[in-house]
Amino acid sequence: MLRLGNPNRRIHIGLIVMTFVLSIFAGRLVQLQGLDSKVYVAEAAQRRVQEEKIPARRGSVTDVNGHELALTIEAREIFLDPAVVVPGERDKVATTLAAELGVPEDQVAAKLADPAKHYVPLATVTPAVARKVLAHEFKGVGSKHKYLRDYPGGDLAGSLIGFVGDDGYGLSGMELLHNKLLAGRDGEQIMETGRDGERIPMTRTTRQTPVAGRDVRLTIDRDIQWAAQQSITEQVRATGARTGSVIVMDVQTGQVVAAANAPELDLKNWKKTPSEGWVNRAVADVFEPGSTNKVITAAAALESGAVRPETVFTVKDEIRCADRVLRDSHPHPTERLTFSGVVATSSNVGTILAAQKVGDRRLHDMLRRFGFGSKPGAGFYGEEAGLLPSWQNWSGSQRCTIAYGQGVSVTALQTASVYQTIANGGIRVAPSIVAGATDANGAFVPAPPGKRTRVVGERTAREVTTMLEAAVSEDGTGTLAAIDGYRVAGKTGTAMRYDAACQGYCGYTATFVGFAPADKPRLVVLAVIQDPREGHYGGEIAAPVFRKVMTFALKSKKVPPTGTTPPAVRIRAGE
Repeated sequence: MLRLGNPNRRIHIGLIVMTFVLSIFAGRLVQLQGLDSKVYVAEAAQRRVQEEKIPARRGSVTDVNGHELALTIEAREIFLDPAVVVPGERDKVATTLAAELGVPEDQVAAKLADPAKHYVPLATVTPAVARKVLAHEFKGVGSKHKYLRDYPGGDLAGSLIGFVGDDGYGLSGMELLHNKLLAGRDGEQIMETGRDGERIPMTRTTRQTPVAGRDVRLTIDRDIQWAAQQSITEQVRATGARTGSVIVMDVQTGQVVAAANAPELDLKNWKKTPSEGWVNRAVADVFEPGSTNKVITAAAALESGAVRPETVFTVKDEIRCADRVLRDSHPHPTERLTFSGVVATSSNVGTILAAQKVGDRRLHDMLRRFGFGSKPGAGFYGEEAGLLPSWQNWSGSQRCTIAYGQGVSVTALQTASVYQTIANGGIRVAPSIVAGATDANGAFVPAPPGKRTRVVGERTAREVTTMLEAAVSEDGTGTLAAIDGYRVAGKTGTAMRYDAACQGYCGYTATFVGFAPADKPRLVVLAVIQDPREGHYGGEIAAPVFRKVMTFALKSKKVPPTGTTPPAVRIRAGE
């Protein structure tokens, strides 16, 4: 017979099993809701609470008249959530997005193929394109508000303005130098979302409003900058030169009206340009100034009282300095030149004779007072100080060559500043490139004016100006810089150029720098051309650039001719 056993025993066994199972469940429940509750609450909150950065709108960089040179435009970032995209629609989504966004279809498909990811950026587009994409109402396809940096001028003042990286941070030029001011402060939004990414109704949302960046206004004039770039680019191309730069300065304020380079950085394609092409050569490239430096020697000689404009020098076409024989700027028989004639004809030998009356220490001090050997502090990114050796370390030949601009190195901006000082009656105004910036309320706050320093006396400045006018006359070396209707004062410069590639002097630097109107100076223009292949004299290839840029700038600033006649200057003894 089949015996069923004791029913009470079976019930007891069942109760024991049930009690054991329930105790496991209870223990697990205690663990989840008691011991580990905070861990799971935090993990749930982390999945549910979403933090989103709200980018601040970056401020604009404008020219002196408010024309935008760098600005921020609205954009949208199209992104994918592969985990939410309907598997059966992936091919359709890939095909549609590829057509709308101009992205290869296989690239979109590859990003859709990983359902473990919840956020995959796909493309940055205009708001109009984003609206077309979202109109398809694909699950797992969304858009985020974004800003893009735009440079409407392309290469206009490219290396001066600089650019931002993909993260919106300034990487070069003004964009880097003033990044904190331009960038503003990003905001933040915190909200609770469900599995589909939608906000959970009736839940708390925290939002920190972004603070927009401030605008930076430069001193450059967009139109004059364009004219300067066009002129130097054309001449660099025509002469087969390596590079060239132009500086335009306001005589009275020291503000830089234009800082042009050729070739120039195209801000719309900066990623394709090697990093050496990002440099603003007008303030960073150093070179030996050559005869444009004679203006400082002339100022030192006149200021010391050792020489007067009518002082006569017997000038041969060569002179011995220590162990070297130095030749004049051009072959000629021995002639008797006034000091004005020495400057006008750009005589190296005559300049050396005048410098010997000044002395090394006083000449060095004058070079230093004009700003050589120190950064101009104009507010450019990448400014260089050049090189001014201590006078105690000058070699025997340097004691002669520095007088006419070989043995020292400067930048284009430093040289332009020298001529601003002479044009301004001997008062140097520290050059500047930033006109000001907007405050938190959007009101423009001008930058403080440049520091004013008396370098030479007004009489010395006036006498040097007369010499520089003679340099642009028919008797001088700068005749191609003359402008009809305006009195022009300026100086040519042709210097041997040191090149590391040949480990010596194997090229030229051609320069012309001057100001106009000479009797009531308003603007300084410097043009420098590095390593030209077709011609090399500053009076031949740099002076025409000066004339074009200065003519445009005078008309643009509506500077009228003064109508006066330059004073007569005696070039040679007996004239």
